[in-house]
Amino acid sequence: MSDLQDVIIALTVEGEEVDRMVAGLTAEQWGTPTPSPGWTVTHQVAHLAATFRLAGLAASDPAAFGALAATLSPDFDANVTMAMSQYLGDPTEVLLSRWRSDRDDAIKALAAVPAESMVPWLVRPLPPAILACAGMMELFGHGQDIADALGVRRTFSDRLRHLVAFAVRTWDFGYLARALPTPDAEFRFEITGPSGALWTFGPADAANRISGPAVDFCLLVTRRRHHSDLAVEAAGPEATAWLEIAQAYRGPAGDGRTPGQFAA
Repeated sequence: MSDLQDVIIALTVEGEEVDRMVAGLTAEQWGTPTPSPGWTVTHQVAHLAATFRLAGLAASDPAAFGALAATLSPDFDANVTMAMSQYLGDPTEVLLSRWRSDRDDAIKALAAVPAESMVPWLVRPLPPAILACAGMMELFGHGQDIADALGVRRTFSDRLRHLVAFAVRTWDFGYLARALPTPDAEFRFEITGPSGALWTFGPADAANRISGPAVDFCLLVTRRRHHSDLAVEAAGPEATAWLEIAQAYRGPAGDGRTPGQFAA
């Protein structure tokens, strides 16, 4: 499990990185289409703001979060649309201000929760560190959509270790999202961080193995690149099949990205 203080620091820095991409945009640039069909940069930031607002409420006021969660629809996409709708009508400067406020409030609230406690969440309660890792996943994925739309080349650090660990923890989400049976197989993950550090998870003698650079692995599990365009390798039948369905989030998988869509 990620150390709460470490992941809070990482979450803060990653949020600031995304903020820098959008802080100086013109109104026209906020309307730039992103690789997510129908979503502009504005939609991406609105979604992040709504997600962090929800996480902040869960961490600071579990009862209020529970009351809100009880009103949500079984339709995941409908909930996403409803949450974003509270932001999409804002002028861009107001949206930016609200995104910053919601992000900061969520990070402070998560940091204040005792590390051993559980925070209520949409599927099941989570330790605050794990919910913070989920926040990093959101920032990475939606931040990549923004970067792709604006032509920004991102740089990454070993802070990605928290996202990698989260994706390993949620390795079965791809099966759950598609109502597929989860295989009775153990996976070995050998992921190389930007610094060259090797992060390993799972039995060393597992027949099914996933390996590759952390950035590519994170692009895979957030479905921001097709696996054929990444340096992530699989060995074993279950691991090879997993590359097609890998995702580190619950809810519909979406269309993902097509092979060669981001070819250099």
